[in-house]
Amino acid sequence: MPLNRVTAILDGSRAVSADTALRLGRFFGMSAEFWLGLQQAHDLDRTRAELGDRLDSEVKPLRAA
Repeated sequence: MPLNRVTAILDGSRAVSADTALRLGRFFGMSAEFWLGLQQAHDLDRTRAELGDRLDSEVKPLRAA
């Protein structure tokens, strides 16, 4: 894997792709799902922080029938 790919992931300018997750999993003896899960958790946390309280005011839950 190119060093610039790892550097871009570490500095936050690139996300962990499925390809990268497979490669990291193979190298470290871990699952690709672990690496994708880290990316997904990071994406959710960042988006949650960006949305803040707007999510509650902009999206109302569907009521059960």
